[in-house]
Amino acid sequence: MKEGGQKSSNVLKKWLRPSRFWLFITPFLLFLLLDVAIPFKVSPRYSTLITASDGTILHAFLNDDDKWRLYTELEEITPVLRQTILQKEDRYFYYHPGFNPFALGRAFLKNTMTGRRSSGASTITMQVVRLLEPRQRTYLSKAIELFRAMQLELHYSKDEILQLYLNLIPYGGNIEGMKSASLLYFGKLPQLLSLAEITTLTIIPNRPSSLRLGRKNVFIVQERNKWLRRFEKAALFDKQVIADAINEPLNAYRREAPKLAPHLAFRLRKEHKNTPIIRTAILPTRQAQVEQMTRNYVNRLQSMDIHNAAVIVVNNETMRVEAYVGSADFNNPYDGGQVDGIRAVHSPGSTLKPLLYAIAFDKGMITPKSAINDVPTNFGGFEPENFDRRFNGKVTIEFALANSLNIPAVKVLKELTPSVLIGYLKKSDFQTVKKQSKDLGLSMILGGCGVTLEELTRLFTSFANGGKIHGLNYSADTKKSKGEVLISPESAYLINGILTQITRPDLPNNFDNTYHLPRIAWKTGTSYGKKDAWSIGYNRRYTVGVWVGNFSGVGVPELNGANIATPLLFDVFNAVDYNSPTGWFKPAADITRRKVCAESGDVPSDFCTHQILDYAIMGISSTRKCQHLKWVLTDKNAEISYCTQCIPDSGYVRKLYPNMAPELIAYNELNHIPFQRIPPHNPKCTRVFEVGAPVITSPNDGSEYFLENQELQLACQASNDVREVYWYINDKLIQKTNPQTALFVKPPVGKVKISCSDDKGRNVDVFIKVLSR
Repeated sequence: MKEGGQKSSNVLKKWLRPSRFWLFITPFLLFLLLDVAIPFKVSPRYSTLITASDGTILHAFLNDDDKWRLYTELEEITPVLRQTILQKEDRYFYYHPGFNPFALGRAFLKNTMTGRRSSGASTITMQVVRLLEPRQRTYLSKAIELFRAMQLELHYSKDEILQLYLNLIPYGGNIEGMKSASLLYFGKLPQLLSLAEITTLTIIPNRPSSLRLGRKNVFIVQERNKWLRRFEKAALFDKQVIADAINEPLNAYRREAPKLAPHLAFRLRKEHKNTPIIRTAILPTRQAQVEQMTRNYVNRLQSMDIHNAAVIVVNNETMRVEAYVGSADFNNPYDGGQVDGIRAVHSPGSTLKPLLYAIAFDKGMITPKSAINDVPTNFGGFEPENFDRRFNGKVTIEFALANSLNIPAVKVLKELTPSVLIGYLKKSDFQTVKKQSKDLGLSMILGGCGVTLEELTRLFTSFANGGKIHGLNYSADTKKSKGEVLISPESAYLINGILTQITRPDLPNNFDNTYHLPRIAWKTGTSYGKKDAWSIGYNRRYTVGVWVGNFSGVGVPELNGANIATPLLFDVFNAVDYNSPTGWFKPAADITRRKVCAESGDVPSDFCTHQILDYAIMGISSTRKCQHLKWVLTDKNAEISYCTQCIPDSGYVRKLYPNMAPELIAYNELNHIPFQRIPPHNPKCTRVFEVGAPVITSPNDGSEYFLENQELQLACQASNDVREVYWYINDKLIQKTNPQTALFVKPPVGKVKISCSDDKGRNVDVFIKVLSR
């Protein structure tokens, strides 16, 4: 035993002698040095592939070299594919260091004996090198390939090298890679290929010119079956499996690459450059369904000169975008089919009103039953009208939102201030509003700003998510974000209740009380000039945004949110979530119900005989007492009213009279709506009142007017107890009229002071500038 151990020790010492050690290690060190000095850069440029949530392909793009080189993932390399490709190309792939020395020696002897190159002995690794760095077929090139192959083996696993090979093998023309050929010739992914199809694709790369799929299928079947019989001899697969593969017909021909969701595909490709596979949250059947519905719907609108639409479908539970239709027909260049209507900036019309009222609910300014006047109003020169150009007098906030009235919305925004609404829109990431914020005013609530369908739809998801706003998820791998509180759950619940009502003017014609109406909350909008029609709807599960119009910006008289955009919204909702099992929105924790005065929506006073139930937010909603009536001192016949300074000794009575705003009085007078007027004040009273002066509605204070053969209108609104007003220009009395009568005058050129006094001695002044040529 000692003698044997001594011999082993001597052999080891012999090999560890410095000269022999360095002779052994030097080639290895030299290889490592060359590997650092001449690194092998493996960076093939792949095509971009857009996949749906289930992994199916939505859209495929050529790479930068105009080649179809789709990226094959490791999990797509099935055992059958692996066995087939290794049996044919490199049976010892998992055992050699990048080259097969025995195969190389055999090839060298054979080539030397024949005097020509008849065998290359290239391994899969060496073929990858050749595909990445093509060279002339020389012995020097072979040596370089050997070196590069060892580099590949050093830095990549065997599976990764096999993956590279499957991604680069040529199939003729501009098609490279197993996945590209599988998709373009068989219309399926590699993991779905049969043994016969896999064998077909393994024999093409060696002879891509002579074995042209779709043209020489009969010849290809013969070659395929030869290899299948070889696999049978090698006992690679069961005999029955081989027999089935041999009898399988070859149904291969050049197919078009998938082109679903083109707008989203182009968008994501631009946002995720050099990403070979982009996994979206799109549901392929839903995407195809919504695309077809949008195309068919717009085709029916062509006769009205309406040529486009965009639809986005968002799952509120995950915030995933399940359908994305940027236009009615991407391939229609005449109507701007390649414009992405989901990201195009348009006027929102009335679609921002729900957010405005939700903010006002949270500020305690209003509740659903709060009264507000829908009457002609001048907001410093801005005189909005309703869509139907009619006014409704005193209405509730609930009615104003459900009927999308304009004047109440502007009044609420004026009290709230535009800067507050802009702040909320910035928080909701409205990009164009951020840019326009310095120039936005009261008109923004009626569409005087720029928004996108994507932004609006995301905003409406906050109503479905209890007031929290989340980012939209276009990727199937992205989870729903924590979200940011935009409005309270209580405010969101109140908005949901109002927008669910179906007794409203924006219900499409012939939809009332039909089975076509899904249970959703929705809001419509129509931009100025009838260029944009909107309809955004939601329930607990989905939010769907619809825009209809022309990308050219041409307005159409028939275009409006109710009759043009909403039918498509209903169709989409009925398709994606008809009879939703998820139930409806539940009241938020701090929602309460209370009795309010039906006339004002405020907490009832003693004189409030007609009371109704209203929602309120505990600790937030206003608790002010109702003042829709006020006590007035009059004589026994109610012909003269008194103030506290002129009460007669002969006695008086105390009576309740309507406490109406001047604007509502003017509206009632103009429309001959009867109301109880306060008797004229005691003419013998010399007191001058400090509050309740008339409001001059025309002209506008601080404005400039160019008058050429024209007269200027003087108009005002006065209190309930005012019978006469007096008009002055530059402190000179012009005329005495009743408050409801407009007066036309021709003022002097220059700076002009216009004054209005009522019969109580209350006065108001405005200053204007009159210009002339």
